[in-house]
Amino acid sequence: MFELTQSAAEQVRAASKEGGTEGMALRLAAKMKQDGSIDYLMGFDEYKDEDIRVTSNGVEVVMAPEYVPLLEDAVMDFVELEQGDFRFIFMNPLDANYEPPPKKRS
Repeated sequence: MFELTQSAAEQVRAASKEGGTEGMALRLAAKMKQDGSIDYLMGFDEYKDEDIRVTSNGVEVVMAPEYVPLLEDAVMDFVELEQGDFRFIFMNPLDANYEPPPKKRS
């Protein structure tokens, strides 16, 4: 099922506190584009009865059932892409642009 890394969870909690949305769930949505890549949408929202709920690293995540097939194997992270440029990224094997992270050598 969908997962948040610890880094992403910390940033989601910080954004929730800063935005005055503490206690609300992180709502995710996804849409497959014609080229096979996936667009992701997120924001804080109230639960709905039909929502699928997941808790990952202490963050409550909700999504409408129609988005589950695109999100169920995804991992959301918060990383520094370039110096000082931090962003949420989605690692999703269903995305045509997905490249698995390199394996760490021991």
